[in-house]
Amino acid sequence: MDGLNEYAIDIGAFLISAASVCLYYAYLGYKARHDPTYSVHGVNALARRLWVEHIMHNPAKDVMAVQTLRNFIMGASLMASTAALLIIGTLTLSGQAQNIALSWHALSLSGANGAALWILKVMLLLVDFIVAFFAFAMSVRLANHVVFMVNVPEHDAHHLLAPRAVARRLHRAGRMFSIGMRAFFIAIPLVFWLFGPYFLLAASVGLVIALYQLDRTEPEEKIAVIDKQPGHAASGSPVVPMHPKYAK
Repeated sequence: MDGLNEYAIDIGAFLISAASVCLYYAYLGYKARHDPTYSVHGVNALARRLWVEHIMHNPAKDVMAVQTLRNFIMGASLMASTAALLIIGTLTLSGQAQNIALSWHALSLSGANGAALWILKVMLLLVDFIVAFFAFAMSVRLANHVVFMVNVPEHDAHHLLAPRAVARRLHRAGRMFSIGMRAFFIAIPLVFWLFGPYFLLAASVGLVIALYQLDRTEPEEKIAVIDKQPGHAASGSPVVPMHPKYAK
């Protein structure tokens, strides 16, 4: 019991931080179920689906398709390499618990600074980076499959080569890329936890606020107001409604 009391502040800060992030994603999932284009993830899913259908119904666009997918794979490969370097750095950090546990808690007002808690923090950070590496690697794998599928000349020969099926495969690749990025974002509070529990709480609150601002799509009313402002020339092109069925 004495050991648990020593870690009570850190445990409480971690539970509050985890609950705040989980509640945010539960809220985002709830909103996305009612309006798939509420978040940028739904809009990206819609764009990927329409892009695949356009490419596969226009054989002349095959070069553009390969270049676009190549850029996507290069981005995912870079992020996977970054995650691998962070894993190595985290493993190196785990072997220095006795030397830096006290110095990194110099600014902390409270909380435990023992070697056991330090190892736990580093292990959580390590797991987070491993999840990021796996997600980015899977994104590269799935995108490599799409490179061949999107250029199949007779995509009607099999239902798994139809544009809708290929779009689902590309959407999985995009989803894995998004998971890897989310793992990087979650690493921010975990890194701040190394300095103390209150830094963890502050970083978690800041992360939720930032994600709330970045994950939402702009309302149509706001876009219309921006288009009417001086300096924004009207395009004259009709607005295509994003019906929820396209984002499924």
